[in-house]
Amino acid sequence: MPLTGHLRELRNRLAISILALTAATVVGWLIHDWLLQLLTGPACTLTHVHGVGRPTRECPNGLLVNTGLLSPLSLSFKVAVTAGFVMAVPVWSYQLWAFVAPGLYKKEKKYGLGFVAAAVPLFCLGGYLAYVTFPKAVETLAGFNPDTFSLSLPGDEFLDFFLRAVLVFGLSFELPLMLLLLNFLGILSAATLRRQWRTAVFAVFVFAAVATPTGDPITMVALAVPISLLLLAALAVATLHDRAAARRRAADPDYRLRDDEASVLEQMSSHEGATAPQSPEPVDFVL
Repeated sequence: MPLTGHLRELRNRLAISILALTAATVVGWLIHDWLLQLLTGPACTLTHVHGVGRPTRECPNGLLVNTGLLSPLSLSFKVAVTAGFVMAVPVWSYQLWAFVAPGLYKKEKKYGLGFVAAAVPLFCLGGYLAYVTFPKAVETLAGFNPDTFSLSLPGDEFLDFFLRAVLVFGLSFELPLMLLLLNFLGILSAATLRRQWRTAVFAVFVFAAVATPTGDPITMVALAVPISLLLLAALAVATLHDRAAARRRAADPDYRLRDDEASVLEQMSSHEGATAPQSPEPVDFVL
């Protein structure tokens, strides 16, 4: 396909993705009140901390407040856009895959589809873990508030804080999957992972201590322990894959051969054709 054809295809797929995001954002705007109640529950259910805001039925402790005339609109719009982005994931992710897939080899397509199929539930699992542990993190941080002070949480700041926690947890759960993908592509061997597993687990705990938005030890352990277990599971799968690949390679020299590489038989026939003796040309004798 010429360059203009690729650019035209990219334009069409971007247009479809933008339309899907716009439609999903409209749906997110229609349900943003319900989403706000779902997201702000961890802060509003704290009973030992009271804020300066007006207590309501949804948030009786008055912790959450909006500051500024445009804050309510900004908060609602941010919730709607975030919800639209999540709901439109099947559309824009498929458009991205459909644009990239024609340039991949058959095995790369297989690994890519497997990666996407495993990445989505892992990200959701990490996001759910963040939502479960977030109330305890908020309670821990709010517990440092002195009794002589009231506490207020600006709505947009609280939402950014929560979304950052979900994003960090979700993406962190993808790290073992990335190592497994590198192993399946032949870039990282299981032997290297086995030699460095202690260093990897230590790096996971350091990463959890730095990456968690709350910084409390409960949230750090809640993030580091599942990632370490997933890392060990990825190491086990990589070991089994490398052993199976070694057996197949011993039985078939053309195992894991790319589409643009010549097989052993093709290389032998090419070599024989290059080294085969050629018959001498006839010589004409002039009498």
